[in-house]
Amino acid sequence: MFLAVRGSTEHLKVQSTVPYLALAFLAAVAVAVDGAAATDEETNPATAAPEVRFGQSAALTGPAQELGLGMQLGLRAAFAEVNAGGGVHGRHLSLESLDDAYEPEAAVANTRKLIEEHGVFGLVGAVGTPTSRAAQPVASEAAVPYVAPFTGAEFLRLADERENVVNVRASYFQETAEIVTRLTTDLGFDRIGILYQDDSYGRAGLAGVRRALDARDLPLAVEAHYPRNTENVKVALLDLARFDPQAVIIIGAYKPAATLIKWARAVQWNPVFVNISFVGTSALAEDLGADGEGVYITQVVPFPDDTRVPVVAQYQKALADTSPGTEPGFVSLEGYLAGRVVAEGLRLAGPAATRDEFLEALRHAPAIDLGGFELRYGERDNQGSDRVYLTVIDAEGKVQPAMRMTR
Repeated sequence: MFLAVRGSTEHLKVQSTVPYLALAFLAAVAVAVDGAAATDEETNPATAAPEVRFGQSAALTGPAQELGLGMQLGLRAAFAEVNAGGGVHGRHLSLESLDDAYEPEAAVANTRKLIEEHGVFGLVGAVGTPTSRAAQPVASEAAVPYVAPFTGAEFLRLADERENVVNVRASYFQETAEIVTRLTTDLGFDRIGILYQDDSYGRAGLAGVRRALDARDLPLAVEAHYPRNTENVKVALLDLARFDPQAVIIIGAYKPAATLIKWARAVQWNPVFVNISFVGTSALAEDLGADGEGVYITQVVPFPDDTRVPVVAQYQKALADTSPGTEPGFVSLEGYLAGRVVAEGLRLAGPAATRDEFLEALRHAPAIDLGGFELRYGERDNQGSDRVYLTVIDAEGKVQPAMRMTR
């Protein structure tokens, strides 16, 4: 194209007595340049503008909204921090968030819109297993990175099959294994039940619990489930209480989990309740109030008040800078860590990073230490962290770190 333009220019010099031809030539050049820029933007969004745009489809309304809003809050804090430091290779990060209300169909539509209309470089901070199961293939088909989904589902950790996925958090199998270990070792329990959300998220947790119990030759004492995006847990409570397990592992969201625990307390049925990280710890503790005492939750990020961990101190400062007065929380900390991973991947990939180069840079990166929270990826390992932490709600309704379970 460049040689053709030069040839056209020489021809126009010969025809300089016809001014309108010169104007036509300039217009043609402008169209050609615009077309080339548009083509470059479509194939490599990271080099097309002074910003790198990421998209998020998450629950910003509905029963799981605290999870989507928390991830969004943390991502924005991380991006603002990076941008204040000059961006990544001189390019600023931006976030486009769309609400899917934790429904798979909406997640698919949002993902297509973010890719096709918003031209995002990658997807980040999706919330949920059913939504990710539906939306990740859309991103994969478009060769768009799918980074740090807020789910520990095992299917997203099959690196050979999910080449565009970058996980930050530990898996649900690791969380449920830790729960079963604590219940059997710390408390000596052998009758363990489960309440799970009746979808791919709940079944992923159920599979993890069964696997952990099978490793100890223990049966599952009782299982019950409830429909997604509802608080319809009354029948489940009756089913669980009839078998009277010593502990109930909850694979759900904070609203139905809190509803079941409060009703159990009201009828004086008090097994040990344990939730996995997806529940939304801060929202659960707030909803439970005094009924939360002794409820355990596993976490996949450090304690958000522990500023002895450097990345937590950085997170708190970034959060205060972007959202003054907002309380730190596990979900927004996870969103912040996701944002930091995005920035690190772009930094490692170089100033003209393509999507493939971004993914390859993380895949072959040395250990990434974000400041006391280390991530390790590999050719067949798309999950950065294996850490699982234990927390408990105390008598004042505050969430505290727990070294072990007590009755």
